[in-house]
Amino acid sequence: MSHSAVTLAAPGLSFPVARGAATSACADAPVRPQPTTYAALDLGTNNCRLLVARPDRDGGFRVVDSFSRIVRLGEGLAHSGRLSEGAISRAVSALAVCRDKMEARGVSRSRLIATEACRQADNGEAFLDRVRADTGLELEIIDRATEARLAAAGCASLADPAAGGVILFDIGGGSSEVVWLDRRRGGGPGHLAMRAWVSLPVGVVTLAERYGGVKVSTEVFEDMVGEVERLLEAFPERETLSASLSDIHLLGTSGTVTTIAGVHLGLPRYERRLVDGQWMASTDVTRVVESLREMSYDQRCQNPCIGPDRADLVLAGCAVLEAIRRAFPVARLRVADRGLREGILVEMMRADGAWRRRGARRRGRRG
Repeated sequence: MSHSAVTLAAPGLSFPVARGAATSACADAPVRPQPTTYAALDLGTNNCRLLVARPDRDGGFRVVDSFSRIVRLGEGLAHSGRLSEGAISRAVSALAVCRDKMEARGVSRSRLIATEACRQADNGEAFLDRVRADTGLELEIIDRATEARLAAAGCASLADPAAGGVILFDIGGGSSEVVWLDRRRGGGPGHLAMRAWVSLPVGVVTLAERYGGVKVSTEVFEDMVGEVERLLEAFPERETLSASLSDIHLLGTSGTVTTIAGVHLGLPRYERRLVDGQWMASTDVTRVVESLREMSYDQRCQNPCIGPDRADLVLAGCAVLEAIRRAFPVARLRVADRGLREGILVEMMRADGAWRRRGARRRGRRG
């Protein structure tokens, strides 16, 4: 499962950074054509997330709307092999909100994806038919290779340009992707390529359902870590990567790492702008994970960066992270509050030449 030919940056084009909504233009300003409005939707095993954005003038994009709701689509899937009626109802309700937001924002270009829960479920295709009938939305079940590529596209802009590479990981609800992004020889700081990747068939929901998430003893936690460590033994080119770790850092995207960053910062409430891009030393990660393991379930519920919706899942996520850190011990972790949705937007805007066209207009005006 090695993908050495997938390039993650093109010459002269940096990865976009999502920005806040634009302020109103002056009444006297000349009217310019409105850029295409794009939407990216990610329906995962645990969350339903939407991002609506427009390309800006700086090779990035400006977020005009967003939505996120925990739906636990994969609840009980590991035992039954099917999406439950309750999970389907929660997901359809969230997707209806997403449809309304896209219509209100005038979205004309979109990609709506579903991941591991729909890949695994016997009734995954029937669920998509239900979504189409109830909301009018056409969801696409993507494979694991596409999921890894989109995660990389969405997060690669946070890679340290001075590093020789990055180990990107995305801890999901039903699967976890680990990707080695390597600097292309002579390519400069903007060039990363997927050299190897693996998709692990475990995530926070599957582990929590198997081992329990309310009371997690040291033995149970180590059992979860051990299961993920064994799965990581299949990582392609693992020995080559292990020999290069001195010049590599971790780059994590998921609720697990953003939670850890929020707890590390002692935030009274979660704030994306403070978490996205946050650097953490390995010793800081260890300290926070240990503090989370020492908390009771009620304490995790009361923590503003965890809350009752994630209190029974966060230790399973910590176990996946711990297995990755043991397999690839590096000194630094960078936290990304971005991922598949941003990757989808990057790929669509790039394919449409959104930034190139706007750049050409700017050059024409300057002449």
